[in-house]
Amino acid sequence: MSDDRIGRRAADLLPEELASGSADPRAQAEAILEESDEREDDPEAAPDSFLERRRSDETVEPGETTR
Repeated sequence: MSDDRIGRRAADLLPEELASGSADPRAQAEAILEESDEREDDPEAAPDSFLERRRSDETVEPGETTR
């Protein structure tokens, strides 16, 4: 994980991340990116999350509905 990537993420914390009041935004950004990378590498790593991956041929055609 690069220092530049961490710095950009620290500068762009989400409102709810800012509201939590971190004393160290850079460490907070590093933790957020680390968790994000882990979930991307292993979708089963976070048991309460669900990462859906579909190919374009598995999507709904325009005009089709699920109802």
